[in-house]
Amino acid sequence: MRMLAWTAAAAAFAVAAPASALPFDPELATHAWLATMGPEATARSNAYFEGGYIIDFVSTAISVAVAALILLLGWARGVRTWLEKTVKWFPLVALGVAFFVNLVSTLLTFPFAYYVGFVREHRYDLSTQTFPQWFSEQMIGAGIGLLIGSIFIAVIYLIIRAARNTWWVWGSAVTIAFAAVMGMLFPVFIAPMFNTYTPMEQSELRDDIVAMAQANGVPATDVMVYDRSRQTNSISANVSGFGATTRISLADTLLDRGSPDAVRAVMAHEIGHYVLGHVYSGLIMNTLLILFSFAAVHFGFRAIAKNERWGIRDISDPAGLPLIFLVLAVIGLVTSPLQRNLTRFNEQQADMFGLNAARAPDGFAEAAIMLSEYRKMEPAPFEEWFFYTHPSGWNRVHNAMVWKANEIAAGRLPPSPGGPPEGWVPDFVRDRDAAAPAATPPEAAEPSPAAPSN
Repeated sequence: MRMLAWTAAAAAFAVAAPASALPFDPELATHAWLATMGPEATARSNAYFEGGYIIDFVSTAISVAVAALILLLGWARGVRTWLEKTVKWFPLVALGVAFFVNLVSTLLTFPFAYYVGFVREHRYDLSTQTFPQWFSEQMIGAGIGLLIGSIFIAVIYLIIRAARNTWWVWGSAVTIAFAAVMGMLFPVFIAPMFNTYTPMEQSELRDDIVAMAQANGVPATDVMVYDRSRQTNSISANVSGFGATTRISLADTLLDRGSPDAVRAVMAHEIGHYVLGHVYSGLIMNTLLILFSFAAVHFGFRAIAKNERWGIRDISDPAGLPLIFLVLAVIGLVTSPLQRNLTRFNEQQADMFGLNAARAPDGFAEAAIMLSEYRKMEPAPFEEWFFYTHPSGWNRVHNAMVWKANEIAAGRLPPSPGGPPEGWVPDFVRDRDAAAPAATPPEAAEPSPAAPSN
């Protein structure tokens, strides 16, 4: 019987399309694409992305420390008491406490934000901003966050006061509705505060993108280009908004750095998000995470702040806002990996849609390599599961090469070799090599900034 089983398995394997039937080996083609980065750029990319792991945990620790400081020093309680004596009206009390806590948190975390958003980005040659430019945008973002965030928190406190035992259910619904409204307003009112959006110049590439969008049901008749180069040299694109505010946008850096096929591939991926309804599925998935987080806050708050600890009367008391922030930061250690996995699932779907819509696998591989400037290409499986919001660069290139090999084998693509075009290297490798000084004697050579630290 065992011999019969092995014979049947061998026959099934023989009937299946063997790897030799493909015009090239997708795995070898993938390694050829990744080899174009070279060891220095690969080490630099790995160091940047792996540093983000530490930043994630340090950010959580700082959030917990700041919230604990405001709570233990009684600052929020003092502001609440003063507002109750002056303005007296609860919505204004909640709004005032929320504004104060958000403002203090923003000020106390600014040095960390400065290091992460300015110093580190310049260290890895990813930022194009001077400090005044960066600081100006930070102030605009902080102002918007303080205003909108404080109003939102005040609304949540009104819900808590009206339904103390079930507020976490109603609060989750309001939070998702708020996120949907912000998603609709962002491309029209907020994004233009940071970048200038102009219609893409008439060209065959622009017509291809519009035709691809309309063929897949995206209600857009134009493509907008925004000046991402004023902040960074990294590439990006998106399809944002809802209904009448839907907008196809691509960064000027993508147009400047990518080939036409790379641009088509990226835009097809973004169109895939719209066609596959990821905005809506994302809202549903985030609703479950928010519901879990709010429930944990509701029941955890009662246990931590019982008997009016720290002068907090109950969960409807705005003086307890720092404690809510603290609990949410800790819960984020659990929900963040889940949220990343949900996002990566959608990104994987959009990748496959983009390959089939643009039919430009080499352009897709090129874009994945360009993104490797700040994304580690070959993570360990757990590393990708825990930290990645997108499929790893290796997986993206490999999927593109598998798609290409099978499409050629099926006769739906003209024959072409696997791997990158002869002599092709990423522009960030080519430009760095061109800017490198003449070789120095070994004893005088400086250590590579991309060399991994111990």
